[in-house]
Amino acid sequence: MKVGVIGGGQLAWMMAPAAKALGIELVVQTPSDHDPAVSLADEVVLGAIADAKTTAELAKYCDVITFENEFVDLPGLMQLSDRGITFYPPLTALEPILDKYDQRSALLDWNVPTPQFAAVSSSDSPKTLSQYGFPVVLKARRHGYDGKGTLVLRNLEAVQTQLAGVASDTWLLEEFVPFEREMAVMAARSTTGETVVYPVVETQQVDQVCRRVYALPEWDEAVTQQATAIARTLLTQLNYVGVLGIEFFLTKDGTLSVNELAPRTHNSGHYTLDACNTSQFEQQLRAVCGLPLGSPTLQGGGAVMVNLLGFESSDSDYSDLRQQLTQIHNAHVYWYGKTQSRPGRKLGHVTATLQPNQTRQDAEAIAQQIEQIWYPNPA
Repeated sequence: MKVGVIGGGQLAWMMAPAAKALGIELVVQTPSDHDPAVSLADEVVLGAIADAKTTAELAKYCDVITFENEFVDLPGLMQLSDRGITFYPPLTALEPILDKYDQRSALLDWNVPTPQFAAVSSSDSPKTLSQYGFPVVLKARRHGYDGKGTLVLRNLEAVQTQLAGVASDTWLLEEFVPFEREMAVMAARSTTGETVVYPVVETQQVDQVCRRVYALPEWDEAVTQQATAIARTLLTQLNYVGVLGIEFFLTKDGTLSVNELAPRTHNSGHYTLDACNTSQFEQQLRAVCGLPLGSPTLQGGGAVMVNLLGFESSDSDYSDLRQQLTQIHNAHVYWYGKTQSRPGRKLGHVTATLQPNQTRQDAEAIAQQIEQIWYPNPA
């Protein structure tokens, strides 16, 4: 079977070994022949992610098309779907997710807990712009990622300044949630309706970009039950096929509130490559190809994952630092092969697997060790 992937970044790159193991050919649509997945794909179609004409060319080489990037031309893809081209997740599942206002509205309709929100523009009254108090969160409705397009603003003037001169359908106003932790879960649903939900993990952000993920069997059962119930609701309501990433806020009273959805494999699930029976990347392929889903069970004592983010603008491959990282016990170093570094860019990640007798304190010490090697000024 041949699977097309819209996007040739690190997510498609990490999907390639799983495809090979399953006997699946991978064809990627990507704008540059220097993108990470190009070196591992069976075939490559060069073109912009949002170019539906390029996707039509991609479709000639594969049986089904999936995504590692949601910044697509949805109306253009809908025309291809009408011609019989199969997309998983279905385009009808992407439709309420790509715009964050639509996403929040859908969550509300499905009785899934989510922060209060409103679509806003520069013409709105001070009362409307102040309705959730301060601080408040202003989010770009489309194309926000890794902290880009998310602003925490502390007064009315800052909100009005940000909204000045922009289109009325550009920004979403949200209440600021005083969370205890940020959590995430990966979930998957197959073409037959079979579902699996991975363990709940904690994510930690630095400058609004994920820096660490702790996959540990330490969370209260009530939290796990909430996350699992929400994940299954979303998979069913969306008639989803594939892997879905769900980010949560955990509040002081132990309640989960959905922050964002990602209709693809996700950074918070990278730990599954080394710490679960079935990685999120293999699961994505199994789901979209109609294969039985694999077990999401966490092995051993869990894992800690640390993102290797760019901290300067350079062309270095940081081979000396990567060599030091490989010396950490039970560390698995993934380097995405990107040719240029810039502050905040995801260049790779390290997952360290834990033994059953290791604790949260051990996991934090390992994360600190990784960061002391990689970052000039560890957070």
